[in-house]
Amino acid sequence: MILSGAELPRLVAGIPGPASRALATRLAAHESPNITCQQPAPPIFWVAAKGAAVLDVDGNVYVDLTAGFGVAHAGHANPAVAAAIAAQAPILAHGLGDVFPPEIKVRLLERLAAIAPGDLQVSILANSGAEAVEAALKTAVLRTGRHGVIAFEGGYHGLTFGALAVTHRPHFREPFEAQLFPGVRFVPYPAATEDLDSVLAMVAHELADAETSPWPVGAVLVEPILGRGGLVEPPAAFLPALRGLCDGERTLLICDEVYTGCGRTGRWFACEETDTTPDLLVLGKALSGSLPIAAVIGTPSALSGWPPSTGEAIHTSTFLGNPVACAAALAQLEEIEAGGLLARARDIGDLIASRARRWQERGLIRERSGRGVLQGVRVGSPGAGTVLCAAALRQGVIVLAEGAGDVLALTPPAVITPAQLGPALDVIEGLLPGLPDAGGSDPTSHCASNGADTA
Repeated sequence: MILSGAELPRLVAGIPGPASRALATRLAAHESPNITCQQPAPPIFWVAAKGAAVLDVDGNVYVDLTAGFGVAHAGHANPAVAAAIAAQAPILAHGLGDVFPPEIKVRLLERLAAIAPGDLQVSILANSGAEAVEAALKTAVLRTGRHGVIAFEGGYHGLTFGALAVTHRPHFREPFEAQLFPGVRFVPYPAATEDLDSVLAMVAHELADAETSPWPVGAVLVEPILGRGGLVEPPAAFLPALRGLCDGERTLLICDEVYTGCGRTGRWFACEETDTTPDLLVLGKALSGSLPIAAVIGTPSALSGWPPSTGEAIHTSTFLGNPVACAAALAQLEEIEAGGLLARARDIGDLIASRARRWQERGLIRERSGRGVLQGVRVGSPGAGTVLCAAALRQGVIVLAEGAGDVLALTPPAVITPAQLGPALDVIEGLLPGLPDAGGSDPTSHCASNGADTA
């Protein structure tokens, strides 16, 4: 079946169907048991995706409200991005990284400088968001000479060791706690309704207290909208206030926009909403819409701590600036701009917010937060959102839960059509009144198959 990208749900087999179940068995034999959730039922297996539509191996068609973890901002298998990949791969599929760079890497770095706010002009490319976060943390150490970090409760920055050290959630940290860097101090992340002054006072206190600690603080790392922590949007004064506390000399402000960046909130970067320019900005996910690539963009001052290479870079990787990934990123950024996807993200976001406000007026949800195609609705007790995700899947809607499993992440591709979005939200609306008390569900789970066993 060839997808157009504008399909509505069409279910022709069980969810999961027999082909998905067979693949799940094969997968379990060869993949670490911690990777793919198979309890209480196997997952569906994707075989194709286009626009906002997904096809599984059993022939079921779904509407995707996840954008593939926020990657497919310009749509799954965007034709221009796919064409750029196809054109680049036969010409130069791999370069020699930091020794003899591919020409296309230069063009991508120039493009990033053109869309970045303020004086963010110098980049380090990476292969994943976590790797880019770690490059930002290294940059702060070299620029400030200070190793401590202030991060925020509920924050998620990746699961490799450096990124895990600044990720707050105990579920991810506890098995590896003894190996994590001890110089990270966590403070509360303020919701829009909370006392911002008290949170900022804690940050200021940690900055001052850390002066006499073994780990003086050289970086404050923050998500402009808390992502996996529940799509929490802070008060408008939050980022500017953090900017005021970070002087760019002894302490750098790092905005992790891996999830929020590249147009997801209706601007290139969420920090622009409050006219805040960090010292370092981390991006990934929607940067290419397809292939693994990420970056940290900084001011010349912030990047000045890195010494010039004398032939052996102290931070690099084999696939840094991979030419095919660079081609995908350039095409994706062009599609976002030329296709008007910043404005479209705002328009789709208005539709989501309007529906969510009606849900809240009817008492079906507790609250809504976020902007553009990066919004969350808090539906009830921990785990309730995960239960709803499983029920929505059985009706052909792919959606994930965040926070404590109590927040539905409404994060579709910006190219989703109103004709797809409306029925998908109808499905969610129909499920909201019947949510059970799901307090016993795993609050960290992205497992949308929970409860989906139709055998």
